Amino acid sequence: MLELAILGLLKEQELHGYELKKRLTSALGPFSSVSFGSLYPALNRLEAAGAVKAVEALEPPSRPSIPMTGSMTGEAAAFRARREPKRGGRAKKVYGITERGEKLFEELLEADSASGEDDRAFNLRLAFCRYLPSEARIGLLERRRAHLVERLARAKASIRAGRERMDAYTQSLMEHGTETTERDISWLDSLIATERRQKGTET
Repeated sequence: MLELAILGLLKEQELHGYELKKRLTSALGPFSSVSFGSLYPALNRLEAAGAVKAVEALEPPSRPSIPMTGSMTGEAAAFRARREPKRGGRAKKVYGITERGEKLFEELLEADSASGEDDRAFNLRLAFCRYLPSEARIGLLERRRAHLVERLARAKASIRAGRERMDAYTQSLMEHGTETTERDISWLDSLIATERRQKGTET
């Protein structure tokens, strides 16, 4: 899942490690805890596989802020200091996706494994769903819907079987879960209907 997210973000634009880490946390969710200790080994694996390229880019040196002095000569000196070209910017590694990476991204995105069962994996694939052909998008959504229908049936059966032993809060929590699943199924039905309608207009 981490490799898929990295390739998907690099497909949109080249990024350096720090910015990539920030965007990965956003893409994978606040509880994903993407660390540099997991990010850079993944980047190294992708680079070794020829899926990612790394280039050095020159980062402009930071210019220290110069406090205003209130005097004309001080203000003029501060203005000249900000305008003078600086040298010695440090290099930072910027990562980009390769042609091999584009193909690998498509393979990972279309993979069926756990795409309907794991909530985070599905959400990540959905975030990059625009890169899939229509049939593949419909397949992804339908697999997810089938999984949620099974989840809903199990949850309702569990509520019926244990109703007498449940306190009001446990029962309320489980019913809230079934309502959430029902809303997700309805949302998927809407997405699938839209995909089929758009596919029909394209043919």
